[in-house]
Amino acid sequence: MPLSVKHLLGINELTENDIEQIFLTADNFKQVLKRDIKKVPALRDTTIANIFFENSTRTRLSFELAEKRLGADVVNFSASGSSVSKGETLIDTVNNILAMKVDMVVMRHSASGAPWFLSQHIDASVINAGDGINQHPTQALLDAFSIRERLGSVKGKKVAILGDIMHSRVALSNIYCLLKLGAEVTVAGPPTLIPKYISEMGVRTEYDIKKALEWCDVANVLRIQLERMHKPLFSTLREYSLFYGLNKDLLDGLSKEIVVMHPGPINRGVEINSDVADSKHSIILNQVENGVAIRMAVIYLLSGKRLAGEGI
Repeated sequence: MPLSVKHLLGINELTENDIEQIFLTADNFKQVLKRDIKKVPALRDTTIANIFFENSTRTRLSFELAEKRLGADVVNFSASGSSVSKGETLIDTVNNILAMKVDMVVMRHSASGAPWFLSQHIDASVINAGDGINQHPTQALLDAFSIRERLGSVKGKKVAILGDIMHSRVALSNIYCLLKLGAEVTVAGPPTLIPKYISEMGVRTEYDIKKALEWCDVANVLRIQLERMHKPLFSTLREYSLFYGLNKDLLDGLSKEIVVMHPGPINRGVEINSDVADSKHSIILNQVENGVAIRMAVIYLLSGKRLAGEGI
């Protein structure tokens, strides 16, 4: 079954069937990744451009690995050191790349809405790898996929998203995805880091992290995004860690065991301590592994290609 969309710009544009199709395809690709030969020739005649206008390590590497596992030709573009620094526009940059016969574009940009703008001006499929403080759809998909893998289902689960909700594109995409799949969502953190509109999305708000942890089945911990803050929104990182950081004492004091997630990069000792990040509660490394399978699934399904005569 093909997806109902040409581009992956945001989770809210996907149907529940789209998400389920991505998950089922990712299940198959996880089996591929366990083989001795971890590649399939699904996209051997496809060229994909990774266009990153913001710094990235995990997301960029995950997409590049996913593309190569599918047999695609990969072109990597970084804004630093390119003609963008000379004043070249986004459209001119991409059109020059597309003139080299690129079939798909994976883009990260600091401006919210940039992937949507791009999709209106080019014929190739566009995948949003994170735009400003707007969305990061593949991260939300791999997070929900990881919950499904650990707990058997997303539907009916209680998920607390903790930390800097205000500046997080991961938070917004996760909320859209989790609600669409039937989960309950609570956001928790300092009042200055939780936007006022959040209650209109159908999620609960909690300012006491202990109450949020006692309520949830899964805690998805977000980092403090100091680079996006134009003014101080809390006193110090030490104070934040004392009141909102996730540590072993907090987990040990709960009446049940919960699953702990983090989209990375981790600020150890701030939003999460090492004794939690590396504990049995954590599925952080599972998220990294699942990121490759989910991105393989998204690229494969958007490409519209099918392997002839064999399963994936």
